[in-house]
Amino acid sequence: MQPNSRRDFLKSTGMLMASAVGWVASGYAFPSVPDLQFPTKPRERLAVSSWPFRAFMKSSTNRGQDPKQKGMDLTEFPAMVVSQFDLHRIEPIGDHFASTTPAYLEALNKAMQKAGVQIVDIPAPSGGSLFDPNADGRKKAVETARKWVDIASTLGSPSIQVGIREAGSVSPNVERTAESLQRILDYAAPKRILIVLENDNLITEDAFFLVKVIEKVNHPYLHALPDFCNSMLSGNEKFNYEAVTAMFKHAYNICHVKDSELGPKRKLFKIDIDKTFTIATTSGYRGYFSMEWEGDGEPYEGTRKMIEASLKNLGE
Repeated sequence: MQPNSRRDFLKSTGMLMASAVGWVASGYAFPSVPDLQFPTKPRERLAVSSWPFRAFMKSSTNRGQDPKQKGMDLTEFPAMVVSQFDLHRIEPIGDHFASTTPAYLEALNKAMQKAGVQIVDIPAPSGGSLFDPNADGRKKAVETARKWVDIASTLGSPSIQVGIREAGSVSPNVERTAESLQRILDYAAPKRILIVLENDNLITEDAFFLVKVIEKVNHPYLHALPDFCNSMLSGNEKFNYEAVTAMFKHAYNICHVKDSELGPKRKLFKIDIDKTFTIATTSGYRGYFSMEWEGDGEPYEGTRKMIEASLKNLGE
């Protein structure tokens, strides 16, 4: 059953939870820990990311758009997900927003309400590097993340994904990254918005680097976003499963489902999706599974295959 309104959804996910206990950070108190109430029915735990459909998404910040395609505005995405996949949760990429003006966000909100769709996470654009030795660079990254915290709050998203981009030739740094994330969390946690980190690349977002950062910050509103296949770009299957296992130990509300990924020169890397679901369930993960198909072929059929595999593994 779909929630009757945005308010119903926010209640169902715990976004309107009472602040029974205060967690103290930076000298003030706010709700101690997130307490999202996740659905238990397999289909209701699934979401669709706009990333596989980047060739179609009309936005000036979308570098993956194919001008040969008819295209769709992000406001059309919720209805498409319902009609094509019979799912009611989405993960819109920040770069796929045609605008972030209040009017555009309101239009997106109305489109989601009409389709009966809710957002489970927003991967936010990076404004700079969180470990940039230059304080101004880190400040820009923090300010960009805070902007997307506000957007997530407006749209009812429980979290944003914060990317960790490169800082020239400087090696990733746990201490500076942790300090930047703490500043973001000081802003996000009082608004009850989670910050999640994805093992998106093998340099600045290596799974084991992210785990070190998460454990260093040690904040209840900072969690991992495990991606099933990104770490497989190493070419090492054992490393990939160890990376996914490490990430799921710190996961909470969102992960990315895929069974393959195109690497350099369009080399296709594959993983055992059933084995990866076992890692997720063994870890006790109760959150959402966002379909982020990344294989060879077209995204509609690829996404359907990911949905079928997910439902099979979740027991539907």
